[in-house]
Amino acid sequence: MTAFKDKTLLITGGTGSFGNTVLKHFLSTDIGQIRIFSRDEKKQDDMRHELQAKYPEYASKVKFFIGDVRNIDSLRDAMPGVDYIFHAAALKQVPSCEFFPMEAVRTNVEGTDNVLHAAIAEGVKRIVCLSTDKAAYPINAMGTSKAMMEHVIRANARVAAERGDTVICCTRYGNVMCSRGSVIPLFIDQIKAGQPITITDPNMTRFLMNLDEAVDLVKFAFENANPGDLFIQKADASTIGDLAKGVQKIFGDTGTNIIGTRHGEKLYETLMTREERLRSEDMGNYFRVAADNRDLNYDKYFVKGEVQTQAKDSYTSHNTNLLDVDGVVNKILTTDYVKEQMEELGISL
Repeated sequence: MTAFKDKTLLITGGTGSFGNTVLKHFLSTDIGQIRIFSRDEKKQDDMRHELQAKYPEYASKVKFFIGDVRNIDSLRDAMPGVDYIFHAAALKQVPSCEFFPMEAVRTNVEGTDNVLHAAIAEGVKRIVCLSTDKAAYPINAMGTSKAMMEHVIRANARVAAERGDTVICCTRYGNVMCSRGSVIPLFIDQIKAGQPITITDPNMTRFLMNLDEAVDLVKFAFENANPGDLFIQKADASTIGDLAKGVQKIFGDTGTNIIGTRHGEKLYETLMTREERLRSEDMGNYFRVAADNRDLNYDKYFVKGEVQTQAKDSYTSHNTNLLDVDGVVNKILTTDYVKEQMEELGISL
């Protein structure tokens, strides 16, 4: 963690699942300070007390700021002295964004623009923004707002690179297992209550990654980014039907109830579009998609342009490595939440 030695890291939306995992990775390192920026004082208070109880020797490294990314003044108050930012604040529940799309715009689009403007003005050195697979070929309000967020990121990255030393990049990943509002905790709660688990469509496929992998992706982007880059992790996937069977193999079979797709849901996830794949760089466990740095002088492209505009395939949860039920079991056993639930219920495999 040499780059973070004695530095100050600000995490927007820092009381969420991602922020809690970042703390686990960084608290005991030589980082100088971690600032948690969020709007929920109760979650901040809970996090503060948990840190004091579990990590008393490190708790003083964490500072809390009440604010909202929609309010640029609250961001400006939290920004002085910040070296780096992980921007995780977002509205990310697909059905709720369908019913309240302007709320998604205000947080995901305008809020991100506020974060970046405040950071550039303060001279923050490096910013990693978190996006979602739903931004690729979006069909729902949440994905559309995140797609616009990515455009805002690239536009600000271009301006920041021209004005100074601020480097802004983006990561994109699929569902994070056991994060707040995700399906595995719901399945487990239903099994514990003796109820059948509810499945939207057993043939749907979803990428599977754990919170530690999400943080590793952000760290990789931080270390390797050029302005405007997009980073994507290569990830396993499974059908929702096999994911349900995997959870039931661990916690017990209470039956299933197929309820149909929810508002705005896709059959499969796309992490990288055909257009992006054409200009992507394979970096081992990750793809880097460089920003399109052409300017608005289109005249020259009437004479010289690009013949090939897209690759043959997108990178999706349908064409990545698809796990069977046993593979799903092994994957979800990498999450702390599942391990804690097994311990609570006295389950061992």
